[in-house]
Amino acid sequence: MSAVPSGPRLRADARRNSEQIRSAAIGAFQGQGLTVPLEEVAKAAGVSKATIFNRFGGRIGLIEAVIEELVASELSAVIDRARAIADAGERITYYLTALRDLQYRQPAFNDVLLQTYPNSQQLMEICRLGSEANEELIAAARACGVLRPEFTAGDLHALVVDNALALKHGERPPRNDYDRRTLYLLDGIRGRSPAPGGR
Repeated sequence: MSAVPSGPRLRADARRNSEQIRSAAIGAFQGQGLTVPLEEVAKAAGVSKATIFNRFGGRIGLIEAVIEELVASELSAVIDRARAIADAGERITYYLTALRDLQYRQPAFNDVLLQTYPNSQQLMEICRLGSEANEELIAAARACGVLRPEFTAGDLHALVVDNALALKHGERPPRNDYDRRTLYLLDGIRGRSPAPGGR
């Protein structure tokens, strides 16, 4: 009869299992969003579903183990890049385009926007940071006249949430069509330049 692993050997196996689960979760969440069945994550990791619960306590714990790498770091980079752009028009164009790009590439981001798992403190913190950035960037753009004066951060939030719903539950559009519609959206919210002669 073989001996039951213990001590350092058991800890090494546990660490290896945890890393395999994290890697599998990142791949699954990137492709299908945060609602992917845990059975698929377990199969990709080569472990049982029970092992996921043993190592991470379930779906919320698994999400919180990977959400920084999966979504938060990318969103933070978008916000930081937008803040670094001096021209207000270029800043808001970059910000909205980058948000929609992230939504298209990263289904997990749409689950964050839709607050699919409100019991995840990290997920809700990402939402809070995103809302703060929306308020800041939209206020600055309106002050410079590059957006329609009636366009608010609440309007931007509604637009990205509507897009998240469409991408999660609707038919995924070809990338060219998606990018073309981003341009239409930008044209619709931009401020109107005064006519020559001030008319």
